[in-house]
Amino acid sequence: MNTHNPLGKRKNIIAGVAVVFVLVYIVQLFFLQVLSPQYREYADSNAFLRRQLYPARGAIYDRKGNLLVYNRPTYDVMMVVREMEQLDTLDFCHTLNIDMDRFHALNAEMRDRRKNPGYSSYTPQLFLSQLNMEEYGLLQEKLYKFPGIYIQSRTERQYNYPNMGLILGYVAEVDKNKMAADPYYVRGDYVGKSGIELSHEEDLRGEKGVEVLLRDAHGRVQGRYQEGRQDKTPRSGRDLTLGIDIALQAYGETLMHNKVGSIVMIEPKTGEILCMISAPTYDPSLLTGKAFSANYQALENNPYKPLINRAIAGTYPPGSTFKPTQGLVFLQEGIMTAETRYSCYGGYPPLGGRPACHGHGSPLALQYALSTSCNSFFCYGLNGMLSNRSKYASVGEAFDVWKDHMVNMGFGYPLGVDLPSEKRGFIPNSKFYSNVFKTDRWNAHNIISIAIGQGEILTTPLQLANISALIANRGHFYTPHVVREREGAALDERYSTRHESGINREYFDVTVEGMADAVTRGTCRGINLAPFVEVCGKTGTSENPHGDDHSLFIGFAPKDDPQVAIAVIVENGRFGATNAVPIARLMMQQFFRGEIPESDQWLETSIVNREIMPYTYTRNMPVN
Repeated sequence: MNTHNPLGKRKNIIAGVAVVFVLVYIVQLFFLQVLSPQYREYADSNAFLRRQLYPARGAIYDRKGNLLVYNRPTYDVMMVVREMEQLDTLDFCHTLNIDMDRFHALNAEMRDRRKNPGYSSYTPQLFLSQLNMEEYGLLQEKLYKFPGIYIQSRTERQYNYPNMGLILGYVAEVDKNKMAADPYYVRGDYVGKSGIELSHEEDLRGEKGVEVLLRDAHGRVQGRYQEGRQDKTPRSGRDLTLGIDIALQAYGETLMHNKVGSIVMIEPKTGEILCMISAPTYDPSLLTGKAFSANYQALENNPYKPLINRAIAGTYPPGSTFKPTQGLVFLQEGIMTAETRYSCYGGYPPLGGRPACHGHGSPLALQYALSTSCNSFFCYGLNGMLSNRSKYASVGEAFDVWKDHMVNMGFGYPLGVDLPSEKRGFIPNSKFYSNVFKTDRWNAHNIISIAIGQGEILTTPLQLANISALIANRGHFYTPHVVREREGAALDERYSTRHESGINREYFDVTVEGMADAVTRGTCRGINLAPFVEVCGKTGTSENPHGDDHSLFIGFAPKDDPQVAIAVIVENGRFGATNAVPIARLMMQQFFRGEIPESDQWLETSIVNREIMPYTYTRNMPVN
């Protein structure tokens, strides 16, 4: 019996194909009607208009409550492309005071998914930003004539002072990388790009809200959907209070006019930064509004790089300001005592008077060596440590112990200030020199320049101010920070954590005495403010292969109850006593008195009018 039935098999195949087609059709309908965002957006856009509500960005105050940064209203033109039927483009352009070429360029940019990944013809898209009140008023009057055009309000940053541009930072339109990394942002949003605006972006930005409006069949807004029950109120950004004193900051910027360098002042007991001057700087109001691009380009092209915060991103050999930390390490490691004396005959004798030194008494102990800034003394100390085989197995081991002490005191790595782009400086380790010399058989005399803060040693002005605070505190410091208070929230605990140097208190006592002597009868007598306040300090003259030496000073005051620590660096300023010391003196007078006494007004005039620029200064550059 033949059971083969081709007709039956054909029926089964046809039935199977039909079932597959029906299933595919059902799945496709389900996807289009239920899962597809395109049709859901289209349906929703016919019935609802979701209007984004932007929060006010948090305000910023100085330590005395002076308002530094606030907001003013600005307006964006939004388009819902699906609703733009028979738009009178010519009238629209005339109302916004733009030409047709500009209209088409903005329209193309809005639709470009590479620049605007969130583009949808069903939802409001940014067309033109930052309308002022006059432009807003003109468009608002004629808005009924332009279907699909809406106005969205937001705020723009404003500044009460022409100072602190590098600390405050600026906000600008978000880029596609930021939008991809954080779904909070869409095209047209503004985000902190530098300074506090960047480092505290999540505090300052707040939370967006939304207003859901109901539309009729013709797309006309009829009112709030469900009486606003689906709306979300925006939450304003968190206000910030800084440790900065705006009067002190502004005065420091005045002193550093026509100079390149930095001033940093820290409150030792808390780590709060009282002022942070980087010169040259810029007026923060330059980087707002429609002139942003042109002003930014001018600042970026300025040869003095006013967009770089030299206080945290400038790296310099510390010169003789490094000597107090050298002495502390040598004391802690038992290489010397406070009474140990070394000779100096115009330079370091074992290397034939290299590095050279100036005239002073010899032999000398640490306290006197600090007050006179003797080079030879600290060269003997470094050689004594690196050649000590009774304590260290090798020069590499000794050097790495030295390096670890320096790191514990805040050198060689970022301190963790609450600002972006902080540099680490450089403290080498033994492997660095073994690689340089192609052998482990090197010694202190091969690297003797680091004994006096030269050679490969690099520090930032912030690190130098921090070492001043550490010595002022006799052995500990708090991570320097700009923000003092966050509205409704505590500061990160890292800014209240005490960092110990690992150096005994007794060794700081002798170091402080040496720095006090340097002010009363040593290299920085120019900052002696006794009997009003007892200042401790140390000058530095840092060799610069590109021109005149840099002028440096570190110090703190008062000696026994320190309220302020300071570091000053003037690029190409030559000797520390020539420029850094008088600037530090004026800053101390401003800090303690709130004004410059008559006796120092001649010095103030001299410093303010002094121009120390490494090459020809272009005066029309938009910098302070």
